[in-house]
Amino acid sequence: MTAPVEKRDHGGGLDAAITRFGGARGDWLDLSTGINPVPYPIGDISADAWNRLPDEGATRALTDAARAFWNVPDGAEIIAAPGASALIAAMPDLAAGDEVYIPTPTYNEHAAAFSARGWHVWDDPAVPTHVYVHPNNPDGRRWPASAMGTRGLTVIDESFCDVVPEASHVAFTGRSRTVVLKSFGKFWGLAGLRLGFAIAPTGMIRTLSDRLGPWPVAGPALEIGTRALNDIGWAQTTRARLAADAARLDVLLLAHGAAIVGGTDLFRTYSVSDAAALHERLAQAHILTRIFPYSDTWVRFGLPGSEAHWAQLEAAL
Repeated sequence: MTAPVEKRDHGGGLDAAITRFGGARGDWLDLSTGINPVPYPIGDISADAWNRLPDEGATRALTDAARAFWNVPDGAEIIAAPGASALIAAMPDLAAGDEVYIPTPTYNEHAAAFSARGWHVWDDPAVPTHVYVHPNNPDGRRWPASAMGTRGLTVIDESFCDVVPEASHVAFTGRSRTVVLKSFGKFWGLAGLRLGFAIAPTGMIRTLSDRLGPWPVAGPALEIGTRALNDIGWAQTTRARLAADAARLDVLLLAHGAAIVGGTDLFRTYSVSDAAALHERLAQAHILTRIFPYSDTWVRFGLPGSEAHWAQLEAAL
């Protein structure tokens, strides 16, 4: 008998919370992820997007929009994938060796991807291959370019960087061994679309293309992604709203005795006396938050998306 696959710690898991604490799905406020709770309005999708295999024109329209949105330098290429997770799993294909530096705590899928290939994961920057989450999840730490290694492959996961585009390190992707990952689901709030991007020198993109195979991105995702990346006005308005809501969340949690650890404008991480107890108390009120196996005090909150949800959180606190 095959042993069950051990699931890694993530946000989400609303079905499990409902099983334990009761209530209908519509009763719950899921604050366990850093996904924008007011998603991009997808609009109508063409019949061709559903009925035909994605052609080169649709793929090129998406990557052209992404190149413009993220100011990709001339020396770098961009590839779309079915979610940033698919790209994270492929990062070991881009490096030689068996040792990688991943400063912790951080998003655990990076270490899992390298460990699955037999690599040793170190908290020691002396090894040549480096991985950074920028801004970091869950503490929001930003990594300056001066802190990043340059001897080997450098992977920079910018899944939460679209709220602070001025902090992006995309400009460095023109050099030989730097790759930046982008997640579409977080900022645009469409995690179920499964769309992500890698920005890197041409040779790396060719390797990733071979790994992903033909038609890696579904037709509707190509169409929606192109539309959203070209909508600069929506992005600007959304950044302002998220910043205001993150500040509002800080005021609310600090008033109830929490201390700020850090975060981004898509999620906030706080320190409390007993994170598990707060997590459970809020779950009893049908509010799902995120706690971490490596900390007894850290609890992470996403943003409520409506006044009704704000009121639900305030009442539970």
